[in-house]
Amino acid sequence: MTLRVALLGCGYVGLELGRQLSANGHHPIGVRRSDDGIAAIEAAGFDAVQADITDADALQTVPDVDAIVFAASSGGRGADAAREIYVDGLRTAIEAVGERDSPSQPDRLIYTSSTGVHGDHDGDWVTSETSIEPTTPKTEVLAEAERIALEYPAEFGIDGTVARYAGLYGPDRYRLQRYLEGPVTEGYLNMVHRDDAAGAVRFLLEEDLGREEVVQVVDDEPAEKWAFADWLADECGREHPPKQTKAERLADDDLSEPAQRRILTSKRCANDRLRELGYELRYPTFREGYRAAIESVCDSES
Repeated sequence: MTLRVALLGCGYVGLELGRQLSANGHHPIGVRRSDDGIAAIEAAGFDAVQADITDADALQTVPDVDAIVFAASSGGRGADAAREIYVDGLRTAIEAVGERDSPSQPDRLIYTSSTGVHGDHDGDWVTSETSIEPTTPKTEVLAEAERIALEYPAEFGIDGTVARYAGLYGPDRYRLQRYLEGPVTEGYLNMVHRDDAAGAVRFLLEEDLGREEVVQVVDDEPAEKWAFADWLADECGREHPPKQTKAERLADDDLSEPAQRRILTSKRCANDRLRELGYELRYPTFREGYRAAIESVCDSES
């Protein structure tokens, strides 16, 4: 079955998702508001619609589709900007497509969230079913958006799904030097490669799975930061980087309150539900996922 999928906020993950859907014979439609965003979608090889996803009238230019993927970003800004996109924008998008008088109204929505909604669990494991405990104004917004994504679409006959992403990495987002040079603060890294972040959503759409539930999208192995940094150094033939404890890092008077919270937040994210549903990760750990970066950067220096 060929799927028509609107990718609202078609950025880092959305572009890869569009490429994967196209490669599998589907019809993705990327939606961005900027000229550069439209150019990026066209360069990726699929259809583009220029529209502001927070504008209900503008969203009427998006053609009828089978599914909506809401993958917008607030651009790393604060809680107010996040609310405008993730809460107000999500509601607007659901209403804009849900209120259409069309026989081809979409019957599902996938909202891409963040494992940041879990808050601090003192290094313990968290799953898709673990109660979330947001600890910052921005993650509180993300938690509210998750509730909207799971509950509000039902008013329009649409099933909502939350794909909860761990930290994204991949092309243009490897940040090798950060860990090779240090200092590296202790803690865990929960990660997922861009290709698997997109691949998991594609899988849920193609296999018609995960309706009305949260699916945590993370790789198989949370990485202990010090061990991860030392592994990268070994692979690149460098000295291990300097390390610091959380207490040492927190002694820095220049740290903002959000930065302090990030340092103190510790958890290990599990992908049990994603695996149960049958998705096979292309990059099950950072070792496979960072191979391309090591070969392109570190090997060229040797």
